[in-house]
Amino acid sequence: MAGLSRQKQKLLTMKKLFESKTDESHSITGAKLIETLAADGIKAERKTIYDDIKTLCDSGMDIETTKDGHSNAYYLAQRTFQDEELFVLADAVASCRFLTKKKSQELIKKIQSLTSDYKAKQLRRMFYVENRVKNFNEQIYYTINKIQAGIFNETEIRFKYTEFNPDKKQVLKHGGEVYTVSPYSLVWENENYYLVCYCNKHEKICRYRVDRMVNVENTDTERRKASDEDKAEIANQQSVYGMYGGKLESVTMQFDNSLANAVIDKFGMNCHPHRNSENTFCLTADVQIAPTFWGWFFQFGTKARILAPENVVEQAAEYIEELGSCYKKV
Repeated sequence: MAGLSRQKQKLLTMKKLFESKTDESHSITGAKLIETLAADGIKAERKTIYDDIKTLCDSGMDIETTKDGHSNAYYLAQRTFQDEELFVLADAVASCRFLTKKKSQELIKKIQSLTSDYKAKQLRRMFYVENRVKNFNEQIYYTINKIQAGIFNETEIRFKYTEFNPDKKQVLKHGGEVYTVSPYSLVWENENYYLVCYCNKHEKICRYRVDRMVNVENTDTERRKASDEDKAEIANQQSVYGMYGGKLESVTMQFDNSLANAVIDKFGMNCHPHRNSENTFCLTADVQIAPTFWGWFFQFGTKARILAPENVVEQAAEYIEELGSCYKKV
């Protein structure tokens, strides 16, 4: 009976062999397949092997035939993910700050299983997580699951919020007060996850860093229905500057030509820059006037300038003056 059971596993075993032991640089002959299956207690013959390969092809596997000397050899040509796509996925996992080093390594190992053993080794050597800034909170994985459940079920969630003190210790805010919120969306920004929600305590739409949320619990209480005003603010909070509550303005900016890459990276291909001199170009865009915007804008020094509207020009001048006052000698 055990032998019969092993025979029934033949196709599954062959499928795993093609997935893990073959690629365009590594094929396997029919004779080697028979030998490998026999080592696993599965009897096979040359004719049945050919029929089994055809069955696997009919099921959707792209098994190509090549030559190994005078013998036919076979390998899995196409997979769900191309090598380049796996590299992108693995790099994103390795560099993702909200994942701990341990979790990153676990996920990369799973990504490795999507290609052959030979390419998996190359994939692992390509990425290092040792020296990257990583999150220390292993619970964030489960926190995200609970938040997603609250969003999907349209129910409130509860949590406690933390912050760091100058001693690098994570402490509970407001003495461990429990926050009850209506979750609406998760936002990925600046390598961190944020929850956009209606906070019962503050009675408004707020954002919270997910990795600073602890003791997250789902409830059976229906979340607050978002009004039109709420929906507008949710969209605002999902923007790159929204967490600081800045006012949305249509701003005209002038940049040195050398900043074209940085500007297009920030505003995307849908922005409409135009040259206004041999060395500069202008761009008008809707901008959330907030510290994060000024931080991005002022990094370019004299190569960037606000042209309009006048109230934003004045805010820029006041911001620079305020910063300068911190360095004036008393």
